[in-house]
Amino acid sequence: MSHTESNLHVVLGSGPAGTAVATELAHRGHPVRLVDRSGTGPDIAGVDRLKGDVASAEGAAAAIRGAGVVYHCVNVAYQLQVEVMPRIQEAVLGAVEAEGARLVVLDTLYPYGETHGEVMTEDTPWRATALKGRMRAELDEKYLAAHREARASVVLGRSADFVGPGVLNSTLGAAVFPGALTGGEVLTLGDIDLPHSYTDIRAVAAGLATLGESPHGDGRVWHLPTASALTTREVLGMIEDRVGRPLKVVTLDEPRPFGPFDQVFMDAYAEMFYQHTEPQIVSSDAFEAAFRTAPIPMGDTLDAALAWYRGLLAERA
Repeated sequence: MSHTESNLHVVLGSGPAGTAVATELAHRGHPVRLVDRSGTGPDIAGVDRLKGDVASAEGAAAAIRGAGVVYHCVNVAYQLQVEVMPRIQEAVLGAVEAEGARLVVLDTLYPYGETHGEVMTEDTPWRATALKGRMRAELDEKYLAAHREARASVVLGRSADFVGPGVLNSTLGAAVFPGALTGGEVLTLGDIDLPHSYTDIRAVAAGLATLGESPHGDGRVWHLPTASALTTREVLGMIEDRVGRPLKVVTLDEPRPFGPFDQVFMDAYAEMFYQHTEPQIVSSDAFEAAFRTAPIPMGDTLDAALAWYRGLLAERA
């Protein structure tokens, strides 16, 4: 595989992860292009925005033209993932191969499937049975095959559920923090006395940026720095301590619409509900040792998330 000598870092997708990655890369002094379907959004110092649709070969090629490193942080509506994500992969991977850029992929835990409480490491077998889990596993196999076959340099960074500034559509996001701050209802899912890992979105960004700067990590999956798992009840207790009031917790023991999660989303999410009926424990020890870093403590994560949501609620008032 031939690598471009460009120092341009191109981030595909401007959701919470893509935006955080672009911001982190700019802070590290890299020239950054942030690509999404609108090409608009708040100014980020050191980041150029570009309108582009990477679901087509032509759009992906235009989006990454001149890149040395590409970060695939694109996601789509939950109910469309099985259909659309493979098409995006084909376009992005083809464009990266043609450009000679390295590819850093933001990945999920879905390929592991049900673990029955086993701690997830990079060596955990991929046993997914759900449609979205099998889809993600097939994508990852194709990414790693492209690397093995020297068609492109690829590395995958896997994250647990996001939490932190800017994170809305997460089980520890808009269904939790606004209610905690205003005295409204707080939504939780499944058994809240099971340990559940969450990854600070800032650690996701820093971890992916580190992989983008570190070609020696290519060709494999890494778990991005993730704090030790706590039970959801313990996390809620930490939030209560910070907001100074008991939370009005509503727990769904099966998928049904509530708050920001409508019927369409919940129907698509039902097959993944096992994540809330068994422990979800992620170890990032390998990444921490290889790159001499550490996760952000959960207390710091919650402080940052609450501060961001206070600002959001003030803007909407």
